[in-house]
Amino acid sequence: MKQILLADNIYYVGVNDRKTDLFENHLSLPDGVTYNSYLIVDEKVTLIDPVEAEFMSEYLYKIKSILGTRKVDYLVVNHDEPDHSGSVYAIIKEYPEIQVVGNAKTFGPLEAFYGSIENKKIVADGESLSIGKHALHFYTMPMVHWPESMATYDETTGIVFSNDAFGGFGTLNGSVFDDEADMTGYEDEMLRYYANIVGKVSAPTMRALQKVATLKINMIAPSHGIIWRKNIKYVVDKYLQWAQHQGQKGLVIAYGTMYGNTARMADIIAKGAADAGVKEIKIYDVSKTNMSYIMRDVWKYTGVCLGVCAHYNSMFPPMSLLTYELTDSKPQNKFYGIFGGMSFSGGGVKTLNAIAESAAWNVVSEPVEVKGAPIREEDVEKLYNLGMSLGQKL
Repeated sequence: MKQILLADNIYYVGVNDRKTDLFENHLSLPDGVTYNSYLIVDEKVTLIDPVEAEFMSEYLYKIKSILGTRKVDYLVVNHDEPDHSGSVYAIIKEYPEIQVVGNAKTFGPLEAFYGSIENKKIVADGESLSIGKHALHFYTMPMVHWPESMATYDETTGIVFSNDAFGGFGTLNGSVFDDEADMTGYEDEMLRYYANIVGKVSAPTMRALQKVATLKINMIAPSHGIIWRKNIKYVVDKYLQWAQHQGQKGLVIAYGTMYGNTARMADIIAKGAADAGVKEIKIYDVSKTNMSYIMRDVWKYTGVCLGVCAHYNSMFPPMSLLTYELTDSKPQNKFYGIFGGMSFSGGGVKTLNAIAESAAWNVVSEPVEVKGAPIREEDVEKLYNLGMSLGQKL
């Protein structure tokens, strides 16, 4: 197998997952995902982050193709989540003398998943570990995005093994580095990853970025997605932008409909926003679109307009997942609009408006509720004006 070097004696030994349909069983993976792992061969051999358990055979083959019969001395676990740590137990069985390196919060969840671990090495925030020519430093990143999360920095090469930070969806198709790959569309997949996994912990993310700001970083090697060795400033600036909730001018219209009338309302609103000068408008049916794409664009743009039909005196059920994600993630600096339809007693717009009030969303104008289809001139005008009002705000 062709070996992939990040620097002298530092190897990429990650794997591609093109089989899993849903990341964490709810985020769409049309282009798959990677589980990145890194092997440092020095006086002490160190493995940084294992992979998902299903790929253990391929993973072990890659390790042994580099090491032969030589043993692994340290296994650094930056994050306990099973897509990272799934093969911990198998690695320990393969290398019984290996020391598992983690911080004080690492081993509680890890042993809950995989049982007792005898050879532990607990490191403090900022502590270093010499493995020969390479000196590893460990920086805790609590709640980015689990309490035990940390990053590992190799002082010798300036590589930061950044865990989930700076990661993205998609497999690595031949090229593992940003300057070798076609990066078309990758920012959107990186943002989709951020918005759905890291976004709700943006404040801890900012603290983590500040913690490593003084380090000389020559490469960022995350646990998912492309390895950054050229466009480091670009990716760090993007994370700063997203962590500070800095959206760009654009409008996301997400609606739930049973018979298409709310969808027709969305088109009228979009026309109003376009006539106000908004060029980037994304319209989504919450029943058809995986929520991760809607949340990505909510994070990307500053305008959000939600439309829902009534359903048993409440709102159309599929909209509930989106409103949950919005209230849980709390994206900031947004302008909201609300609209919807009813047949007899309503309830959809009322429920949606109550959520908006509870979450203190910045709703730009009165919600618009249409009885039946948007065929009356006064209803069309209200919907158009809602789009125009949002467009003017943006």
